[in-house]
Amino acid sequence: MLQVPPQTYTDDYWVAESHGMASRSAMAAASGPYRSSIPPSISTWVPSIPADLTADAEEAATSLSRFDTYAAVSLGAASPSLGPMSSILLRTESTSSSQIENLTVGARQLALAELDQSSSENARTVVANVRAMETALDLAARFDTSAILAMHQALLSGQRGWEDHAGRWREQLVWIGTSALSPRGASHVAPQAPLVAPAMEDLVRFVAREDLPVLVQAAVAHAQFETIHPFTDGNGRTGRAMVHSILRAKGVMAETIAPVSAGLLTQTDRYSDALTAYRDGDARPIVERFAEAARFAATSGARLVDDLAAQVESSRERLQGLRPQAAAWKVLPQLVSHPVVNARFLTTHLALGNQSAHNALTQLADAGVLIERTGLRRNRVWQHPGILTVLDEYARMLLRQ
Repeated sequence: MLQVPPQTYTDDYWVAESHGMASRSAMAAASGPYRSSIPPSISTWVPSIPADLTADAEEAATSLSRFDTYAAVSLGAASPSLGPMSSILLRTESTSSSQIENLTVGARQLALAELDQSSSENARTVVANVRAMETALDLAARFDTSAILAMHQALLSGQRGWEDHAGRWREQLVWIGTSALSPRGASHVAPQAPLVAPAMEDLVRFVAREDLPVLVQAAVAHAQFETIHPFTDGNGRTGRAMVHSILRAKGVMAETIAPVSAGLLTQTDRYSDALTAYRDGDARPIVERFAEAARFAATSGARLVDDLAAQVESSRERLQGLRPQAAAWKVLPQLVSHPVVNARFLTTHLALGNQSAHNALTQLADAGVLIERTGLRRNRVWQHPGILTVLDEYARMLLRQ
């Protein structure tokens, strides 16, 4: 056991408001007494961490650091592939984090959404999660409440219907349960809204400490965040983005991002149970779960890096004989993070002229690196089937664990 202060409770009474679809008996059952949580202060928590748990957490953090180095070194410190590879790792992590919330999207739809050519609402929502992850890494050096609000702003600004709640602490009660009418019977009723801001300030002070094993600190901070549930929506995704901000700030992951949420996705029931145990006063399960997820992220992430790098190398071989100055060479590394492209993307992101962009697409298509799938004369897009297959197979592998 790793003892933490358990949450306490306050009693209140809920009066359900009809949304026009509930029966009178359902409304009557939805109204009545309930308990909401009071999050404990953890900023000055003095843990007694069992030696085996310390060793487990430190080993897992080391595996993440080794992966970070491997991803950078395997691609070369000066390689133009490093930036795109880091980008696709971030997208993979964002997709897994979203999938925990039952937001599922394939690699092609996500890539199309980044070109503003997807009709998938889930894809647009996951793109917003990518932006939240990017914000988490950009603001890692100054982890405070404004940074957390900025992560949430990036997340919910891209989620249709929730824009007014983006980047703001909630002003109403929220709960985790199956009923939209009432918190009665919910598995977790978050603290009343006035408690959110002070609880988040306490959390920030906890993260600022330098006297804890990093993975223990990240796991406890995440569990505390999920207990507070400071937003109307997007708490899980923001809370997992926050973990990467902590790992970056504490120096565990300096160059890339590891798919930790992919590790959590393999056993979501245990992840949920660990959060419940934390609220009851035992942080050991959530630390163990994060340690397992970190090791999974390092191992599976290395395989993903290798598989994607192999696709780039295979494509490079297909382009042999093309003159060194050909535009296709500039585009090739970008296909790792953008396996679906169009001419506008190349002109906007790679500063290619319009003719150079079309030349590059023609060169890549003629070599069999890219395939045009729309069959249209206008708004055409090209995709790298090998990279899309690698990414989709990684996502399927998570669900087979």
